[in-house]
Amino acid sequence: MNTWLLQRRRWIGATAALLAAGSFGLSLPARAAGVDDAVQELQQGWENIRYQAPAAEREKRFEALAVRASALSKAHAGQAETLIWEGIIVSSWAGEKGGLGALPLVKQAKALYEQAIQINGQALDGSAYNSLGVLYHKVPGWPIGFGDKKKAAELLQKALTINPQGIDPNFFYGEYLLDNGQPADAIPHLQKALAAPERPGRALADQGRREEVRALLQKAKAS
Repeated sequence: MNTWLLQRRRWIGATAALLAAGSFGLSLPARAAGVDDAVQELQQGWENIRYQAPAAEREKRFEALAVRASALSKAHAGQAETLIWEGIIVSSWAGEKGGLGALPLVKQAKALYEQAIQINGQALDGSAYNSLGVLYHKVPGWPIGFGDKKKAAELLQKALTINPQGIDPNFFYGEYLLDNGQPADAIPHLQKALAAPERPGRALADQGRREEVRALLQKAKAS
């Protein structure tokens, strides 16, 4: 083979390899930053609606945010974090809607959490397990829905093993225990939720959740 042609092919190959390496080196952090931005947008939107919007406006606002969440999940396909937040938003929309009309939404949220767990169950400190456990706890059982107390306990406990000091897993497991006639067992988890460390960038959510914890703790102590 012509020496010049051989050198040219080697140069092209080496250049292509460098470009590929450079592309991956740039795209992975950029993608991660994009996911972080999407998560921040969704969690802030959710917090504002959940803790600041008038009750009469929440259903419509969660519906609109769910559309945005779906778009971000598609834009970051294969990322558990955006799927988790889409599930949380759809679940919250279902909670505001209420009644039998909410069942398609909770089934949609369930599928989103399950998809997130398949991708990365550890994402967002195990939030998919926690949120899916809440659905199994609160959704009616067969023949109306898919609710299952045993499955709820398994998922909520799994979330606690991943994030044992977290405010949300302790709050929701405490709520589960209280709802199932175990106030004495619920109290330590609610106290741990109240003492949970602040989450960076989540001041509004932490404040709102602590108010919910205090109310539930009072109820547990009175039981």
